[in-house]
Amino acid sequence: MQGLFFESDDGARVVIRAIVVLIGFWTAWRAGKAVADGWNNYPRAVVYTFLLAWAMQFLHHALFNGPMLSALYYGIDFVTLLVFSTAGFRSRRTNQMVNNYYWLYEKTSAFSWKDKH
Repeated sequence: MQGLFFESDDGARVVIRAIVVLIGFWTAWRAGKAVADGWNNYPRAVVYTFLLAWAMQFLHHALFNGPMLSALYYGIDFVTLLVFSTAGFRSRRTNQMVNNYYWLYEKTSAFSWKDKH
């Protein structure tokens, strides 16, 4: 099986694969935060994640000889990266709302806020 999941890898390829995955997750998180920092809407984060998933698909192809045009692996990449980008977006937007409008909102979790009463 090719793409994200391989049945046999040597040690160096496993390390490189782990580094590529971590870089992808970190980049998705930062893309979500960047969209929120610019006070842009969530759909822009989805578009950036779409492009990032394409770049990750290319890295899988270039580094590990994975398929370049596989809808299944692209979907796996996109959904996984979307989770991280959404988390980055919601985390940053929550901090923005709570810190900039402290008289209106209070933090309820790392990803949400509520009105002060």
